[in-house]
Amino acid sequence: MSPALRLGFPAAVISYLVWGSLPLYIRAMQHTGALELLAHRILWSVPTAIIFIAIAANWRDVRAAFSGSNLKWLALSGLLIGANWTIYIWAVNADRTMEASLGYYINPLVNVLFGMLIFSEKLRPAQWVAVGIAAIGVGVMAFAFGHIPWVALALCATFASYSVIRKKVAIDSRAGFLVEVVLLAPVALGWLVWFATTQPGGRWLGEGGWDILMLMAAGPITAVPLIFFALATKRLRFSTIGMMQYIGPTIQFLIAVLVFKEGFGMTHAIAFAFIWTALIVFTADSLMGDAKARRLARTARPA
Repeated sequence: MSPALRLGFPAAVISYLVWGSLPLYIRAMQHTGALELLAHRILWSVPTAIIFIAIAANWRDVRAAFSGSNLKWLALSGLLIGANWTIYIWAVNADRTMEASLGYYINPLVNVLFGMLIFSEKLRPAQWVAVGIAAIGVGVMAFAFGHIPWVALALCATFASYSVIRKKVAIDSRAGFLVEVVLLAPVALGWLVWFATTQPGGRWLGEGGWDILMLMAAGPITAVPLIFFALATKRLRFSTIGMMQYIGPTIQFLIAVLVFKEGFGMTHAIAFAFIWTALIVFTADSLMGDAKARRLARTARPA
């Protein structure tokens, strides 16, 4: 296994495990409201990102991130991830965690498409079959909801576009994340000042006490998976990143059904059966293809 793969694979897994468990945190903080929690996620992410950068002592990357076209692209990625956070927090608090998980099931398909169109990645026949099976599962799931799953589509569109930008911008993941949240912080702080000083029931740090620690924890909970994800996108094929993303929504789905007790019928079961089958097919083919490539590389070496 190459050094890039040894670092990129666990980084991606950590990201998806944290994101998959995020509904538990959001539901625990449901009494704060979506925009209030979003503001704290942004504001507490700033010191968290600075700590990560200070540990790595990579301030040169921060200067590079704040200059030229990098700043423009990171401003756009910051807007995209901010919109993604807003929709996701609202969806979990509105008992639509399963629909939110559908968005992240759709996202790998879009990532695979972007991988082909933007990064010239190619899929083998079995991988095309896997994508087709997953697409059927997504269609069945949309039918099960009985309406256009706008939450899922919005989450998918914002995060897939964010992923493309972060892969193309040649900036360290920690520095890039710092720029994103620094650019969002004035808006978050302005909203929090308005909320705390003018609105009935407005407050600075939730209800105090335990809420203070929970809101401060929003920083590392937000920063760690995004930084690890950006690190992984630099080291793994975009299509690989796309298929690994099934880890997160599967955890979200299990939380929605087993913990939040959201409705789950036969149509949902059929949809997820298609999606999980696609994941198995794609993963098995990828593993066999990588093993074949390694064998060919060994035989091609001069004796």
